[in-house]
Amino acid sequence: MNIQKPRLVFATHNKHKFDEIRQVIGNNMNLLSLTDIGFSGEIPEEKDSLEGNAAQKALHIFNLFGVDCFADDTGLEIEALHGEPGVYSARYAGPSCSFEDNMNLVLNKLKGVTNRKARFRTVIVLVENGKMSVYNGEIQGIITSEKRGEKGFGYDPIFIPDGFDTTFAQMTLEEKNRISHRAIAIAAFARHFMERKVQQG
Repeated sequence: MNIQKPRLVFATHNKHKFDEIRQVIGNNMNLLSLTDIGFSGEIPEEKDSLEGNAAQKALHIFNLFGVDCFADDTGLEIEALHGEPGVYSARYAGPSCSFEDNMNLVLNKLKGVTNRKARFRTVIVLVENGKMSVYNGEIQGIITSEKRGEKGFGYDPIFIPDGFDTTFAQMTLEEKNRISHRAIAIAAFARHFMERKVQQG
């Protein structure tokens, strides 16, 4: 019997995020990108919390296309910087900044600071038949004093997760996806989504 995989849209234009999540989900569902559904516009991201941004993005696509979809928002929270950059992680160094600009700003602010504790936190909001559910994932670690590694994206070259001596950017995608904040959140989300689909027949 040919069982059709559940179809679900990931509301992001970020190819790195899409590839990470597709690798975690595997073949359990038919994951669609915004390009797959014909959307190339900007998604609003105007809230002051990770939860708010993820919900805004998912609802924007659901309201436009009427498809089950999910969105995520991720923040790096550094203890010595009172939780910065947090919800502003993607644009910490300014509206048109690059990943390099953001990392350089963090490293400059932490010069001479001995407390390097930080955490990555991901929030996923699923909109299914107009109803929202929220999933969280986080990982503790430290900020390095210099960039290490060429893989990953965002702040990966300056973050070492607890229990490891390499940054996310020095790990393969498979290694990172076994432990990362996004992997934890997406695993919880995927379990819920697949269980619901099984229950619905």
